[in-house]
This record gives sequence, structure tokens and C-alpha cells, in this order.
Amino acid sequence: MMEPSAALWAEVVTVWQTAVFGVGIGQVLLALLVFLGFLLLRQVFTRIVLAAMSGITRRTKTGFDDDLIEALEQPLRFVFVIVGIYAATRVVSLPEQADLVLTRLIRSLIAFTIFWTLYRCVTPLSFLIDKASGIFGRTTLGASLKEFVAKLARFVIACVGVVAILEEWQFNVGAVLGGLGLVGMAVALGAQGMIANLFAGVTIFLDGIFEKGDWIRGAGVEGTVEDIGFRTTKIRRFDKALTTIPNDKLTGDAVVNFSRMTNRRIYWKIGIEYSASEGQLRQIVNGIKAHVHDNTDFEVDPTKVTTLIHVDSFNDSSIDIMLYCFTTTTNWGEWMRIKEDLAFAIKAVVEGAGSGFAFPSTSIYVESLPFGTPETFPAGDA
Repeated sequence: MMEPSAALWAEVVTVWQTAVFGVGIGQVLLALLVFLGFLLLRQVFTRIVLAAMSGITRRTKTGFDDDLIEALEQPLRFVFVIVGIYAATRVVSLPEQADLVLTRLIRSLIAFTIFWTLYRCVTPLSFLIDKASGIFGRTTLGASLKEFVAKLARFVIACVGVVAILEEWQFNVGAVLGGLGLVGMAVALGAQGMIANLFAGVTIFLDGIFEKGDWIRGAGVEGTVEDIGFRTTKIRRFDKALTTIPNDKLTGDAVVNFSRMTNRRIYWKIGIEYSASEGQLRQIVNGIKAHVHDNTDFEVDPTKVTTLIHVDSFNDSSIDIMLYCFTTTTNWGEWMRIKEDLAFAIKAVVEGAGSGFAFPSTSIYVESLPFGTPETFPAGDA
């Protein structure tokens, strides 16, 4: 018979060699050390190699390489995790079934890293979208269209990545998609509105109706575009309320894009008193013309805008002068300042001509009183 101490030692050796799913504890510890070693290498790679590459890109004039390095940093760091897992599995003798599962896991992680890298590189590589601008007949594509194409590219990359990972685990994706076909038809019939909004969103991007940050009015809402999505557009009204509008409502309505104005208009009717003489009226009109035509705040090129400053009509209470002109700026605040200066100048011109501004009034002319002439009050009688 084996002595108790020898039997106990034999049990310890057996546990040491087969304790973890038939794998020895020594092998498990060695695999863990190998994995931790690659994590340490990852830290060295981050602090030395990536730091050096970032320093180089910061000295360049473009921001593309900085964005690309930032996008690649996390996937490159994750590569060390994959290599560490793979190296750790090579130092242990795993059962066939466990080895198959780990092999599929590693292949899945590799596919995930590849598509994750592509997903993160879409934004820094978005400048390449301009290369395709000839398809749309433009020299460059708008920021909103670039963002739309980038979103679409990320969506496609994510879908293909999921399919690739599922294929590694023996899922028949084609059969699943085929089975969903009939369900998809039923869903499509009930989602006609969503599909209409999707195509309307594509129309907004391709036609360049408006972009993020534009001041527009459409579908009964006026404000600044904050976001253009696949299905809806978000507009921040000037009272700071956020309005979400389905895209098909905007494409089906007349949209006014104020941000694309070339100039801003000033259209006034200036009422002058009827007591003004012809000479005073001419002096007022010529004074207003001089202020507009001699001021760089106003655009007076007849090939670009129409400028009209004339006596227009004889109104009920005034002689009206029409002022129709355009400013060189489209900025609202600057436009308000120019209008204010113009109002001060017109007031000075009218007062300088010895006239005044008319206001609504009614004059009554009486030929005779109905009760005859009133008696004079006898102020001298007691």
C-alpha cells in the first residue's frame, strides 16, 4: 500500500496538472504571465511609439494626420490584447473543443478590430468624399452631405462587421436574412412614412437645400438648423425652443434659406408733411440718395441689386417717399446698426430741409355753423 503522504502528494500533482478544465495550474499561470507581458508591451508602445507619432503629426500643417493617429490609437492598443490572448493559448494544452472556441474567439476579435479601425477612420478620411463631388456636379460637397455620407459609411461598416463576426460562429446569415424578407415586406408597408422621410433626407443632402447652422423657414417653422438626420431635421427657433420636423414635410414645402442671402433689404415708406414744397421734397430725396450711394454699408451696383429712392405717392396724410435698397452685409446685428444710422441720417436730412414727418390726421372744414353766429360775451357788463 501507498503511504498516506505519498498518496496525498499524488493527488496534489494531479490537481496541479488538470485542475482547470484539464489544464495544469502551471500552464494557466504561464499563460497569464504571457498575457500580462503583452499588456506591458502595450503600455510601452503607447508611451513611446504612439507618443512619438503624435509629436510628429503635431508639427505638420494639416490636421488630417492628427485625427488619423487619434482614430488608430485605440485599435492599435487592442491589437496587443488579441496577440496576448493568442500567445497565451499557445503555451497551454487545451482540449480540442476549448481550442476551437478560443480560435473562433480570436478570429472574431481580429474581425472586430479590422472593422472597428475602418469605423473610426471614416471621420478623418471624410475629406476624400470631396473627390467624389464630380458625381453630383459640384466642386465640393457641403458639410451636411459629408456628414450624411460618413454616417452611411459607418452604418455599412458596422453591418458588415457584425455579419463577419456571426459567420465566424457558423451563423447562416444568408438564411436569416432570407427568412426576414417576408417580414420586411410587411414592415415596409407599415413604415411608408419612415421610408418617405428617409428619401426626403437624401434629397435634402443631395440638393443642398440647407445645411447645419443655416437660418431657414419651412413647414411653418423659422430658426437655425441644428441637425439633419436620416428621418428628421431639428430646428432651433429664435425663442430657443427645439422643433423636430419630418424630412418629407420640409421637402414638400417651400423652404426659405436666409443664410444664403447675398444682401439684406431695407424697404421703407417715409411720410413727409403736405406743407413741404417741391424744393424741399427734392432736397430730401437727394439727401437720402447721397447717404445711400456714398456709404460702403450699402450695395448700389445695378447689376447686383435694385436701388430706388423716389417720391412715390400722395397718401391721405403724407407725401410718401419710397426707399428700397440693400446692405452689403447679411448679418442681422450689423444690418440693424446700418438701419439705425440710416434712420438718423434721414431725420437729419428732413429737418435740414425745413420740413417734418407726417402722421395720420384728419382736417374738418366748416363753411357755416348750423345755429348762426354766436353772440360776443359781454365781458364789460356786470
